[in-house]
Amino acid sequence: MSSLCHYMGNSNTAFWCNLQNGCHLLTLKMMYSSRRKPVLYFKEERRFWSGKCTVHKLFGLCMVLVLVSLLWLQLSCTADVRIIDGDGLPRQPCPPERQASAVEDPSWGPHKLALLIPFRERFEELLVFVPFMHSFLNRKKILHEILVINQVDHYRFNRASLINVGYMESGNDTDYIAMHDVDLLPQNEALDYGFPQEGPFHVASPELHPLYHYKTYVGGILLLTKQHYHMCNGMSNRFWGWGREDDEFYRRLRAAGLQLFRPSGIKTGYKTFRHIHDPAWRKRDQKRVATQKQEQFKVDPEGGLTNIQYKVESRQTLIISGAPVTVINTQLECDTEKTPWCLLN
Repeated sequence: MSSLCHYMGNSNTAFWCNLQNGCHLLTLKMMYSSRRKPVLYFKEERRFWSGKCTVHKLFGLCMVLVLVSLLWLQLSCTADVRIIDGDGLPRQPCPPERQASAVEDPSWGPHKLALLIPFRERFEELLVFVPFMHSFLNRKKILHEILVINQVDHYRFNRASLINVGYMESGNDTDYIAMHDVDLLPQNEALDYGFPQEGPFHVASPELHPLYHYKTYVGGILLLTKQHYHMCNGMSNRFWGWGREDDEFYRRLRAAGLQLFRPSGIKTGYKTFRHIHDPAWRKRDQKRVATQKQEQFKVDPEGGLTNIQYKVESRQTLIISGAPVTVINTQLECDTEKTPWCLLN
C-alpha cells in the first residue's frame, strides 16, 4: 500500500498520511532497549477521521469552524475599545450602536443632548458608564453625543471649568447639555432626560441621590438648555479640588431667575441611581489650600464662560462596546495670583 507522509516534528510526533483505504492518524513512537539502538515503529491509532474521509465529516468540520468564528466575533465586540484614527479608519471591526434621526423616526424628537463628563483618570468607571448611558438614552429615544472632557494638565481637578469647556466645544448640533458625573448610573427607566424647555431639570434630586440630600443640592446630573447655561455665564472657574462648585451654581440659577425642576412620581428612592465610585480606591481631593476655605463660600460674580482659559490638546473618537464617545483632552490654565489653590504645595 503506497502512502505519502509529511514529517511534522520529532519523537512522539503525528503524521498525516493520505492512504488508499482512508485517512489514518499514525503516531510515531520510540522504543529503547539496553542492548539495541532505538527502533522506530508505527502504531496505528483510530481517531475521528478513521475510515473514509466522507463529505459529511468535512461538512461537520466546516460548521464547527463557522460557529467558533461567530463566537469569537461576539466576544470581541462585547467589551472592545475601538479608536478611530485621524484618517477616519477604525482599528476594530465592531460597528457602533446606531441612533435614529428625527427625519427617520419623528418619535426621537428634534432636540439633541450633549452629555458632558468632567473626567480625570477614572477609566474603570468610564468603561462602564459610556455603554450603559448610550443604551439607556437610546431606549428613551434621546438623540445624544457623549463628550468626555479629560483634564491633562498638572493642576488640581476643576469640574466646573471642564463643564464650561464641554459647553464651548459641544458644537451647534446640540441644543441642551447634561452635567453628568461619571460614577452615577440611572436605574429607573422613568427618569426624564428630555429637553428641559421650562427650566433646569435636576435629575439626581436630593430625594433620589444615594449620598446628598440637602435641598439646595444641584450636583450629580443636571439638564439645562444651552440658552439657560449661557444666561448663568456657566460655572465659576475658581473651584480647584473637589466640591462646592454646585452650591455656587445654585446661586447662579436663582440670580438668572431660572426655576429649578426635579423628578416627580419616582418610587425607587435612594436606589434610583447606582453609585460606582469606590472612595477607598480613589480618594477625592478635599484639601483646602491658602485662603480657599474662606473663598469657597463666596459667589463669583464675574467668572465663568467669559474668563475660562484652556487649550484643547487633542480630540479622539472612541467606540466602547459599541458606544461612540468623544474624548477632549484639555489643558486648563490657572492664575496663581487669584486662585493659588489650583496647585498643591
